Amino acid sequence: MTRAGRPTRTVLAVDGGNSKTDVALVREDGVVLAAARGGAFLPQTAGVGAAVDVIAETVRQALAPAAGAPPYADHISAYLAGADLPIEEERLRDELIARGYGGSVVVGNDTFALLRAGARDPWGVAVVCGAGINAVGVSPGGEVARFPALGRLSGDWGGGYHLGEEALWHAARAADGRGPATALADAVLACFGTATVEEAVIGLHLGGLQIARLHALVPPLLAAASAGDPVARSLVERQAEEVALLGVVAMRRVGLLGEPCEVVLGGGVLTARDPLLMSLIERRFAECAPHARLVVADVPPIVGAVLLGLDRLGAPPEAYERVRAHFSGAAGRAAGDASGEEVLTAPAG
Repeated sequence: MTRAGRPTRTVLAVDGGNSKTDVALVREDGVVLAAARGGAFLPQTAGVGAAVDVIAETVRQALAPAAGAPPYADHISAYLAGADLPIEEERLRDELIARGYGGSVVVGNDTFALLRAGARDPWGVAVVCGAGINAVGVSPGGEVARFPALGRLSGDWGGGYHLGEEALWHAARAADGRGPATALADAVLACFGTATVEEAVIGLHLGGLQIARLHALVPPLLAAASAGDPVARSLVERQAEEVALLGVVAMRRVGLLGEPCEVVLGGGVLTARDPLLMSLIERRFAECAPHARLVVADVPPIVGAVLLGLDRLGAPPEAYERVRAHFSGAAGRAAGDASGEEVLTAPAG
């Protein structure tokens, strides 16, 4: 197939996350040629080379049995967790270029992919609350606001792992008498299968229990908050405050606070659409950014990586529609949801 008398080009899109790596090979007309999911993308702990090895293995899985030597596509569009700083993006881009995976390479933080996946336009604000928490703002003119997103080192609060830590902290204090009673103590016992909270703490400390399982405390934390547990509710209120604060600050920094602006919400903590958490977020945005239009992305972030790649190729409008339809259908969503999003109406006050 050709366009304007030349061969159709391809994009290899990558969404690298803390728990999985998604890849998709897509023609510039929007036809998805191959896709696959691989392991976690962890450049900070595994190293840049090992993290890119995960991409390579996932690409081979997607293309098998036709996988050969690179290059794999005309353009590589990689949006990755762990690419939190410009220098980290540069190191990952250099590694991908050195391996010859594509003729051109763009590497960015995964929040940019979330924004492109959920927003109607290539600008706006995205807030991700998954294992961690981060945000990005992009103005119509291309001005960008971003955060280091290095956890407590850079002033962050929240995300699934941090919420799990907080739940355990309060459970430990409730169990030994230093803090108020809370249903989170029972949640810890159920999560780790221990007889006491102290046993769970010691197991985590000595390595008998996996520290990564802390994120499993988030659903019972949200349930306890909805059931009226004061300690759990205080944590959910704080999480809502942080989500709104990141979004509002990003809007302000790119000059979007005083006008209509889409705020795309993503990451497992937010896409779970917990009623209490979402209502608190809506209320805080209504108070601080009344022109914001909150959107929960209803297609996976890999869609954003694909669309950003198609932007680079100057793809035709129908290509974008084809990509959204493919991934919406693959996720079992209604064919009529062409936008791939759920809009939240913020309450007045």
